[in-house]
Amino acid sequence: MTALYEFCNVSRSFQTPNENLEILRDLSFRVENGEALAIVGASGSGKSTLLHLMGALDSPTSGDIFFDGANLAQMSPSERAHFRNSELGFVFQFHHLLPEFSAEENVAMPRLIAGKPLGEVLPKARDLLERVGLSGRMQVKISTLSGGERQRVAIARALLVEPRVVLADEPTGNLDASTGTQIEDLLLELNREMGTTLVIVTHNLQLAARMDRCLELGGGFLTQLHLERAPA
Repeated sequence: MTALYEFCNVSRSFQTPNENLEILRDLSFRVENGEALAIVGASGSGKSTLLHLMGALDSPTSGDIFFDGANLAQMSPSERAHFRNSELGFVFQFHHLLPEFSAEENVAMPRLIAGKPLGEVLPKARDLLERVGLSGRMQVKISTLSGGERQRVAIARALLVEPRVVLADEPTGNLDASTGTQIEDLLLELNREMGTTLVIVTHNLQLAARMDRCLELGGGFLTQLHLERAPA
């Protein structure tokens, strides 16, 4: 595998009324193309901040972040928006779906907002919903779906642009154990079959043990965490 992301001496701090709060400190690491990577750590350790940097939703205070050789920190706002819309898929703990719209409309929405015609986008949205096991629920409103079904819709939406990377923030955090395992299986299956690089931020060590590699974030630093490999 070759490096898709490369962090070079990256720090991120936030100024508070009383102090400069340093969340990430001089991080240098790589994410390989096609890798499944878990990032674990306590609440407040900076995991989501790190994911936001990878998604160009935030910029480092110092250091450089390269994606396939391009420096994210040096991109203009429009270039960063294009990067997010063309290279990345996001899966969040709370879905961020529109409850008044159907599953297929939610999956199609990002491309419709980008000006793509409905006739071009909807067939692909339906294909993805079938791929994640929702072939019979495509026209059902989000408000009537279960938590696991909503997360499947969110995964389908993330895959609509055929992203090179899926960034997932606690994707099983609000699900029961059985449904959470199904979502884990789905994400790892997509990683293997589609070759999509997968980066998951999680508290779930059982999920982390199923990934290719696990990094632990604490005190602003990343360390390799060696877990007994669980079945993929």
